[in-house]
Amino acid sequence: MSSLRLHFWSIAGTLIAFLASLWINQEVFTHTSFVRGVNWIFLPSGVRLLSTLLVGFDGALGLLLAGLITDFLYWFPHDPVRAIAGALLGSLAPYLVYRFALEYFDLRASLTNLTPKRLLVLAVAYSGANTLFHHLWFALAGTTKNWFESFFTMFVGDLAGALIILYVMKALLALLPKQPGNSRVSNGMFSIQLALNSAYANQFATKATGPRSAAVHDPGVGLHGRAGAKKL
Repeated sequence: MSSLRLHFWSIAGTLIAFLASLWINQEVFTHTSFVRGVNWIFLPSGVRLLSTLLVGFDGALGLLLAGLITDFLYWFPHDPVRAIAGALLGSLAPYLVYRFALEYFDLRASLTNLTPKRLLVLAVAYSGANTLFHHLWFALAGTTKNWFESFFTMFVGDLAGALIILYVMKALLALLPKQPGNSRVSNGMFSIQLALNSAYANQFATKATGPRSAAVHDPGVGLHGRAGAKKL
């Protein structure tokens, strides 16, 4: 698959996954809403974090597009400033956590070296950053009165949604075969594995070659990252 097609499908897949998770959240967890856009369980937060962990900057772009679509058409159709701010903040927080995972956890395709404890750390980091960014904006814009209650609810909702999506997808990704099988199903799953590996590796295609980038592309490197990577 060409580099351009990989970028397109990574962005489009993120956008579709986010919209689908938002629809499911509104259908299943409508009763958990604290105020409009703040839920005690918010599954799209898990998609935000998962998509950036899997496909990096392409995931952030997909989230930005999805945020603009949902904010302008659903959440804040009459408040363009709030809509743009929400879309930007919603894609910034997971991307920063993705960069953190690259630096400290030597993140690899399909989340192969992210232990349950590391996933928890990333989920808490994302939930805290996303909630803080949004509520700093709320404070500057003067759009919330119950600041503490809103902050706590958004944090819990983002964390719950992120943990649900991350742990479920981590389990599913672990089932992907590492080589072609003898059935159409196993071959299809293997194709998904290849696509994820290609999309992830594609994030580094434009970076200068060096010891770190070589380790990312070298299939012989172990799943637990470089020797100096911090472990949890």
